[in-house]
Amino acid sequence: MTAAVSADLLDYDAVLAKFEPVLGMEVHVELHTATKMFCPCPTAFGAEPNTQVCPVCLGMPGALPVVNQAAVESAIRIGLALNCSITPWGRFARKNYFYPDQPKNYQISQYDEPIATEGYLDVVLDDGTTWRVEIERAHMEEDTGKSLHVGGATGRIHGASHSLLDYNRAGVPLVEIVTKTISGAGERAPEVARAYVAALRDLLKALDVSDVRMDQGSLRCDANVSLMPIGADVLGTRTETKNVNSLKSVETAVRYEMRRQAAVLTRGDEVVQETRHFQEADGTTSAGRRKETAEDYRYFPEPDLEPVAPDAAWVEELRGTLPELPWIRRARIQQAWGISDEEMRDLVNSDALELVIATTEAGAPASDARSWWVAYLSQQANTRGVELTALPISPAQVAQIIAFVTDGKLTNKLARQVVDYVLDGEGEPEQILAAHPELVVERDDSKLQAAVDAALAANPDIAEKIRSGKVAAAGKIVGDVMKATRGQADPARVKELVIAACS
Repeated sequence: MTAAVSADLLDYDAVLAKFEPVLGMEVHVELHTATKMFCPCPTAFGAEPNTQVCPVCLGMPGALPVVNQAAVESAIRIGLALNCSITPWGRFARKNYFYPDQPKNYQISQYDEPIATEGYLDVVLDDGTTWRVEIERAHMEEDTGKSLHVGGATGRIHGASHSLLDYNRAGVPLVEIVTKTISGAGERAPEVARAYVAALRDLLKALDVSDVRMDQGSLRCDANVSLMPIGADVLGTRTETKNVNSLKSVETAVRYEMRRQAAVLTRGDEVVQETRHFQEADGTTSAGRRKETAEDYRYFPEPDLEPVAPDAAWVEELRGTLPELPWIRRARIQQAWGISDEEMRDLVNSDALELVIATTEAGAPASDARSWWVAYLSQQANTRGVELTALPISPAQVAQIIAFVTDGKLTNKLARQVVDYVLDGEGEPEQILAAHPELVVERDDSKLQAAVDAALAANPDIAEKIRSGKVAAAGKIVGDVMKATRGQADPARVKELVIAACS
């Protein structure tokens, strides 16, 4: 074992000195159609277990599937957005395997006749360079159910005392997007993987075909990683890290597998072709099951479904519905707002961009909208342990609070208290101001003047400094007045009154 091998991992620089990483990304997208892929059951997330099922999605004998046209439409739009060719005629197939959460013991999928083939997606890396990821195929299939393993420490089947099965998800429409091999990225391979999934997520969200919530499993990434010795032309044995559920984890999982496989090969051992599980707690992967080949699944055409043959005119009609590409839209918005590349990346990485856009569309200035979402509201999301997008406050409500500040009804400090009340479910901003008049800025100059006079009388030395022309000393008096009025005074107006009183 070399000195660079530690805890079964090779130093990253040593990996790159010996091996070329080769990636393949498989992303499963749950479509947010109202009903399942082959039956009329609803697809709402979070329903009580086994309440959204029927004989078709439970695989009962004699129950026949019917294709969901909305799912086919979404699949075609995804293919078009990925610059793919849409297959004019194709069939569904049965992918045979046993798993407890697969009711039929086979999955209806597409094998050799996918809906979309031969595309690409250009992704922007952190330094602004573009990397083209070639797409091999995008195909339609149905999702499986969900297993809940009970009694173990990890939530996985190993060590569990028993398992529960929820078939609500069985039959939900999926589109699986498979890349061609991604090679030549070298040290940037983990970054390319993350940037690809991020760009794909943004594209799918813009298409409005999925809510792409990685935390809820509506976007799931399988990362295939192999290593090829520098100068070789034969691909190494790959592993497939399953269901990685965040962008950061995609990058971490790829980097870890590169280091782990390099250590295995450096010891003279062979990499096992297998699925692996990503461990969020420590950023490692662990062995799953040996990876099957296509032959193991015994694909054959689904006899109960007619071929899918989208009309060319319909495909072109769908092409006309494609939205502005997210990165082009971001560039346009960035130029309009006059912000830097770094500021735009921060907005995107924090999931604040769409919230800021919606807040500006509700009437708020872009600079104020950015400030509220990136600063105070992001802090509140962290404090409450939720995603920024999950905060119980809408862009319209934020815009209304910003308008109150602009109109002088609120100071920024008071506005934060109004935001807190909204987050706590106490109603709309207007209702909160009506219920809490102590939050409204005091506009009565006579009351403010009395507070100014009292502060000046209590601080004669400060008053004398102001009279001698040291205007900066007014800050102490303004602070005292703000304290006396419990933050209800307008600091700018208070300062004006202080300077006038000392003139």
